[in-house]
Amino acid sequence: MLVLVAPGQGAQTPGFLTPWLELPGAAERVAAWSEAIGLDLVHFGTEADADAIRDTAVAQPLLVAAGLLSAAALAGTLSPETHEADEAHAAGRSTPLGALRPGAVAGHSVGELTAAAFAGVLDETAVLRLVRRRGLAMAEAAAIRETGMAALLGGEPEAVLPHLEKLGLTPANVNGAGQIVAAGTAEQIARLVEDKPEGVRRVVPLKVAGAFHTEHMAPAVESLAAAAVELAPADPALTYVSNKDGAPVDSGAEVLSRLVGQVANPVRWDLCMETFKELGATALVEVCPGGTLTGLAKRALPGVKTLALKTPEDLEAARALAAEHSTTA
Repeated sequence: MLVLVAPGQGAQTPGFLTPWLELPGAAERVAAWSEAIGLDLVHFGTEADADAIRDTAVAQPLLVAAGLLSAAALAGTLSPETHEADEAHAAGRSTPLGALRPGAVAGHSVGELTAAAFAGVLDETAVLRLVRRRGLAMAEAAAIRETGMAALLGGEPEAVLPHLEKLGLTPANVNGAGQIVAAGTAEQIARLVEDKPEGVRRVVPLKVAGAFHTEHMAPAVESLAAAAVELAPADPALTYVSNKDGAPVDSGAEVLSRLVGQVANPVRWDLCMETFKELGATALVEVCPGGTLTGLAKRALPGVKTLALKTPEDLEAARALAAEHSTTA
């Protein structure tokens, strides 16, 4: 069984979208998305520097656009008709993935919105408008107080989690494979660096704008909730696995509710991978800019074949893997 996954913030690098825009129909589709959300995705994906694309309000829609574009290239649904996926959704056809039928879809943090489009819960333009609102709202929430995140290298959850609680920190990302990311105020992160949990070799502060997936993002939840009222989600046409608890969700309304609340709640990617295992996953493909989630899967899901879409050169191998492990529509 094939699982199709989408990465979260931090996976972007300067110029990573450049080779994808050379594919037929790609530049037109991204230009249409840019116009729809009022953000020049082509510029930020090709010419902007690392600081510019680190901005939460830019990084999030850029990552979702890259995931949607690379998935369309993988599925063979990329074409100059830039609204093809939206029209397919409106016409009641299942997903923008065409004949590609993964057994499950999921995304890490902002990647959950990419996965929602894969599953047909929202059309691509609606997802990009929502993620644009998400990025702006989270950037505004992060500006209220100086906060941050840090990755803990080593250590067992039994020792790490109580220690974080003692310091007032939130385990914002519980990623499995021994990886936990803590989030909180700048002062709390500084104390963590000086006072590491037992077994943790190193604490690495991350270059992010705030304490995502914590109570510090509560103002962003309010903004997203207001935006969600205007949407009409469809029930997932594919198995959609949620970051909240790793559970498959079969209601479009529930998926949307979880997407709203998720910005202020921890990402449980460890539980998502447990669900992949229970569902019988045999292969996992991570859309552009892939690498992080395949790395976790290699450690947590032994025996599952993995492939990360980094450039279009990876498409041939990804199509072969998908054909071997997915079912047809």
